[in-house]
Amino acid sequence: MSRTFAYGRVSTLEQSTDNQLLALQQKGYDIQPLRWFAEQVSGGAPALQRPQFAKMAERMEAGDVLVVLKLDRLGRDVQDVLATIEALAARGIHVKSLDLDGVDLTSAAGKLQLTVLAAVAAFERDRIKERTKEGLKRAQAEGKKLGRPIATNTTASVQAGKAKGMSQSEVAADLGLGIATVKRHWNKV
Repeated sequence: MSRTFAYGRVSTLEQSTDNQLLALQQKGYDIQPLRWFAEQVSGGAPALQRPQFAKMAERMEAGDVLVVLKLDRLGRDVQDVLATIEALAARGIHVKSLDLDGVDLTSAAGKLQLTVLAAVAAFERDRIKERTKEGLKRAQAEGKKLGRPIATNTTASVQAGKAKGMSQSEVAADLGLGIATVKRHWNKV
């Protein structure tokens, strides 16, 4: 008999996973408290390396179903989401995402949807790179200076503190700067 597990994730402490659980329950999923796993962690962290997700995956067995409200709860990176789903599918665990109409993502139809999503995501990443390069070229052609501005005031302030015989940590405290910033400007002329 298959068991249903659910996973919720938020990125910040100000957010709550309560709405995710409620939405899953409203869609008819009977989520037992011991099978609800939620955490506050960045979507950039690989799913299988997140504490609660890993704990849940350990408890799951072949035939179990993992339900998430949205695919992005599994991860921000399409490659990680695909790898996570493949790892679970290899163990006989089915994955469903309600934003994709609850299709079993480990089925043929689900794999097709994921492949299309991965292709669209890759296309969008490539377009962003192209637009960024075009924008940088245009800015350069217009004579705009690219990169971080030279911190002449910071260098002058650090040098003034050094000339007074202050230590690097004293200069950092006096100027409200980090010690790394002071060290970077210490020997500049």
